[in-house]
Amino acid sequence: MKTEAQETVLLAPMEGLLDFVLRDILTRVGGIDRCVSEFIRITDQLLPERVFYRIVPEMHNGGRTLAGVPVRAQLLGSDPGCMAENAARLASLGPAGIDLNFGCPAAVVNRHGGGASLLREPETLTAVVGAVRRAVPAHMPVSAKMRLGYDDDARAVECALAIEAGGAGELVVHGRTKAQAYRPPAYWERIADIRAAVKIPVVANGEIWTVDDARRCREASGCNRLMIGRGAVRDPGLGLAIKADMANGSAPAVSWPTLLPLIAEFWHIVCSRLDARARAGRLKQWLNFLRRRFPEAEVAYQAIKTINDPVVVDEWLTRLLQANEGARLPTPSSPVAMPALV
Repeated sequence: MKTEAQETVLLAPMEGLLDFVLRDILTRVGGIDRCVSEFIRITDQLLPERVFYRIVPEMHNGGRTLAGVPVRAQLLGSDPGCMAENAARLASLGPAGIDLNFGCPAAVVNRHGGGASLLREPETLTAVVGAVRRAVPAHMPVSAKMRLGYDDDARAVECALAIEAGGAGELVVHGRTKAQAYRPPAYWERIADIRAAVKIPVVANGEIWTVDDARRCREASGCNRLMIGRGAVRDPGLGLAIKADMANGSAPAVSWPTLLPLIAEFWHIVCSRLDARARAGRLKQWLNFLRRRFPEAEVAYQAIKTINDPVVVDEWLTRLLQANEGARLPTPSSPVAMPALV
């Protein structure tokens, strides 16, 4: 019989978008019970500790974001021995758990036998999960994320059972195949087939942009736990709204004035942790998502879309905050020891 946890809304890993900076900011808004990091690529060597810390700097803070939300570190690879060796080192650094990536659709990853390509080899799924499970302490959670398949979903249940057989304690299922990439729709009803076949908890993921989407996903998949990604980047209050709806209530929408200080804090972290050449691009990237939800973000995006000088962006943001009810740049929080990303 499945054991249901209290965690109901998870924040997805998204390479090049949902990194430790956005994890920090989005978990401050609330509504997120757990995060998963972007993948750490494992090939043929034991990675130094600094690589793990660079991707998951929350391990300097007990494996949690500054808001106290636990973060599982995600590994991607196909060699059981090498995955186990790296998982053991990673576990010693104190993440909130270890997640295994069997869903990445990127061509460069799949060409080298990682991510969703392993969904063509259920026996390898079992071997990788089993090796990692044996390599880390018994108290360390080991979970996995998969898609419905590679070219089609014919082996979806077989792959899920293979992951369970390896010893994973939880399975996140993205309701599309590798071939379907991120094209709508997500096939949540196929997640229900997987949930019926395995004994471990299943988390539904894919195409959850609104509370209504979340409600329909729960109904179609049978899952009470959901993982959200781009929807949360576009609407930082989505997790709060979903959890309120699950409790038969409602949550006030996160307003633009409420979000502005968090955008300023996001910019502060970006400026203190990222190379100068990447800073403006990161802010534009987030505003590009936010403008689909907030008309004010569209205005902001248009104002800085051609600006790349961090000093000019900083001056613009200060003026924007001052123009919104006298808001000001927030006093920077006391960040954990996060190394700069270059």
